[in-house]
Amino acid sequence: MKIFCVSDNTDTKTGLRLAGISGAVAHTGPEFEAELKKAIGDRSIGIILVTEKLAKEFPDMIDEVRLTRSLPLVVEIPDRHGTGRSENFIADYVHGAIGLKL
Repeated sequence: MKIFCVSDNTDTKTGLRLAGISGAVAHTGPEFEAELKKAIGDRSIGIILVTEKLAKEFPDMIDEVRLTRSLPLVVEIPDRHGTGRSENFIADYVHGAIGLKL
């Protein structure tokens, strides 16, 4: 199975291409939707990497894939600007999930 990346910038796409991962760049909703549908339609793709910026802008498209399909797996990745998550992301997640403050 292959990995495919849909990114909001060419730097992330180029970096992943150097690692052997093909991908596409999308800046608008229709572009992202078209690339996502192409990736879903390719049965050889098992994982779709999506940059966090696109995942925040178009969560409904990603949720639809996650809820209706077992494959491909959609994974959010940080782009060249780093993660958009707070420093205490893990501690906040644990606190929200089970009420334990770390």
